[in-house]
Amino acid sequence: MTDKALRLGTRRSRLAMAQSGQVAEAVSRVTGRPVELVEITTYGDVSREALAQIGGTGVFVTALRDALLRGEVDFAVHSLKDLPTTQPDELVVAAVPEREDPRDVIVARDALKFTDLPSGARIGTGSPRRMAQLNAYARSHGLDIATVPIRGNVDTRIGFVRKGELDAVVLAAAGLNRIGRGDEVTDFLSVDTVLPAPGQGALAIECTAADADLVAALAELDDPFTRVAVTAERSLLAALEAGCSAPVGALADLPPLSAPLERGDRQANGQIVKEMRLRGVVGTTDGTRMVQLSTTGPVPETHDGAMALGRELAAEMLAQGAAGLMGERAQ
Repeated sequence: MTDKALRLGTRRSRLAMAQSGQVAEAVSRVTGRPVELVEITTYGDVSREALAQIGGTGVFVTALRDALLRGEVDFAVHSLKDLPTTQPDELVVAAVPEREDPRDVIVARDALKFTDLPSGARIGTGSPRRMAQLNAYARSHGLDIATVPIRGNVDTRIGFVRKGELDAVVLAAAGLNRIGRGDEVTDFLSVDTVLPAPGQGALAIECTAADADLVAALAELDDPFTRVAVTAERSLLAALEAGCSAPVGALADLPPLSAPLERGDRQANGQIVKEMRLRGVVGTTDGTRMVQLSTTGPVPETHDGAMALGRELAAEMLAQGAAGLMGERAQ
């Protein structure tokens, strides 16, 4: 290996830069080489249209992948939930590091919890998945809320609350943690209330398949359990033929460890767990119709095993009418 700096392609957003900076340090440790960040603007960063309108999945990824294929960067860091479920042959996800907290969170005015929001509360989110589940929960618990579509970075979204335009916004716990703003969370949404996006909280480190040395070096950062979990979630998403703009939630977790994690206790990770639970949900954005199913089985030991788990649950969801709840089927 040379000591020449490795070039890491990243989006310019504060969150992307924070994620990429953390990965750069880890890659530098395992390779012994300096890593420089190369900022790349993606279509998803400059467009103000709703994600569902501009193609949803892939809009933050294409420019980074193009830079990889042109040899302008050596590897790239993506939020895994932004990656399309089909992987180009020329590129490989060399590592999926240990996942951050996958949950969604609320940042509300007056430090309110979700269930304490006043009648008619306006909750901002750009995600049909979050809208569907929040509206379904509110409907079943007699709460009166209005979900309001928004776009923008973390500052913009929280700004809507600070300026009094919205009562609350929904964000990903992982993103706030990575930029050091976890203390602004007023409520964590249990995954029993809102299932996260497939792959939420996980990162994908991608490089060209031809660079065998780099693939091997980056693989040292891979977390095997995170990889099988997100593989199962993304297999479910692919089998439902839905992109990241579809109202699909999925989470593969370890049932005995999930409760301590929800309490914020990460020490439970020392336990030996042999079973993985995969849950999936799809619903109309108004929350009136939902299909939510789960399956539990041995933790998959192979990529194919994780893929099969996702496909099996998706088949059960489709049999219960999931396809009709997703609006336009993603191509």
